[in-house]
Amino acid sequence: METFMKDFLQDLVTHTHSLGFIPLVKIISSDKETMVESIADDRSVVLSAKTHSPVADLDGTFGMPNLNKLDIHLRCPEYKDNAKINVVKQNRNNEVVPTGLHFENATGDFENDYRFMSMEIINDRLKTAKLKNINWDIEFEPNLGSVNRLKFQAQAHSEEETFQVKTENGNLVFQFGDASTHAGSFVFQQGITGKLKQVWAWPVSKVQSILNLPGDISIKISDGGAMQITVDSGIAEYNYILPAYSK
Repeated sequence: METFMKDFLQDLVTHTHSLGFIPLVKIISSDKETMVESIADDRSVVLSAKTHSPVADLDGTFGMPNLNKLDIHLRCPEYKDNAKINVVKQNRNNEVVPTGLHFENATGDFENDYRFMSMEIINDRLKTAKLKNINWDIEFEPNLGSVNRLKFQAQAHSEEETFQVKTENGNLVFQFGDASTHAGSFVFQQGITGKLKQVWAWPVSKVQSILNLPGDISIKISDGGAMQITVDSGIAEYNYILPAYSK
């Protein structure tokens, strides 16, 4: 199995399917770049990603559905060592396009085919929101301690589906609940530059899931009501944009 192809597929599944709310992705690939787009079923997260190097043999635009099935193939012990993964291509409308992946173990007696979704179908199924011209008021790189503090507060306020974000005395503060409920707050990031005039809310579970992904993480927040969490896995840079809920 070609190492980079396998690494890319595993990286893709880890940063999409494992989150629990991204069931399929759109691939736009050429010999110059490979990009990934998707959106959560409830449109609460918009994903755009780009690999650091183009993925060979994936030239074209197509969908990758049923990522759980792809995950099963990648984790199968039969394909662990010296296995093959080939991109299957067909001629459609006088153009050779990728149509799937063929998995085969080293001895050739265990195989599977994973089918891609055509460009026409994925374009119809996955109408990603284009969020442009966002002015980011706050940018920083969170530390592991802050991510763990968020985890503890989320456990203490498990009845809350969202948390609020505000700036206070040069700090970024996350708050759970309000005066009429059990409430809690903590400083997520100290010494930030920029301020938020509005108090926005974001979904606890989705933010936590993204922050728990492997890679280098950075966060941007807009006073216009958006948060972007960027995860650089070393293979690709994944940008997750979460529109805020008003409070």
